Amino acid sequence: MASRATLALLHTSPAHIPVFDALRDSDHPGLRLRHLVDEDLLERAGRHGVDAVTDDVRAALDRAVATGAHAVLCTCSTIGGAAEALGTRAAVPVLRVDRPMAAAAVAAGPRVTVLATVAATLRPTVDLIEEEAARAARPVSVRTRLVDGAWRHFASGDTEAYARHVAAAADALTGTETDVIVLAQASMAPAQRLTATTVPLLSSPRPGLTAAALAAVSGH
Repeated sequence: MASRATLALLHTSPAHIPVFDALRDSDHPGLRLRHLVDEDLLERAGRHGVDAVTDDVRAALDRAVATGAHAVLCTCSTIGGAAEALGTRAAVPVLRVDRPMAAAAVAAGPRVTVLATVAATLRPTVDLIEEEAARAARPVSVRTRLVDGAWRHFASGDTEAYARHVAAAADALTGTETDVIVLAQASMAPAQRLTATTVPLLSSPRPGLTAAALAAVSGH
């Protein structure tokens, strides 16, 4: 059944394509991925707010459904909430990549630290974690840190320097101050292989793709 399922992924950077292709190959062989990339969505959402791109997100979801997707996964944490909300009226499941990560963070402990490299991502991620905490009836205290200077490396294509910046920020945190570290953006996931911290470090691509693959196969 998985070989007949098609999952559309809405990205705001083409850098995410090989990441999710590799995860598909290792975890979900046979699942067809269709990548939709619109870099302008993140830029405009950062400048003008997520409401400024809602119509474009809706149009992207409509295109995904019209071209045969069985589910859609939004891999951008900044616009993920908008995609998920718009998806309630879509003909197929629409998921945000960071929701499974948020649920795992709540389960890991009450003190959650969110790292992001784009300021616009912080508030949506905090809101999502608090939503998952309320759903699980667990107390949670969320603090945020912007990894200054990291995003310019990603924007220039130097993903190794980007990952090193993120890893350094994670390594600066200790178990005496936080129970779990959340990497708010899918682009930050490669930092996991570079960190030395003993604090649990969560990223969104693998659990997000797993949830979306299930939705594509099952239809819900």
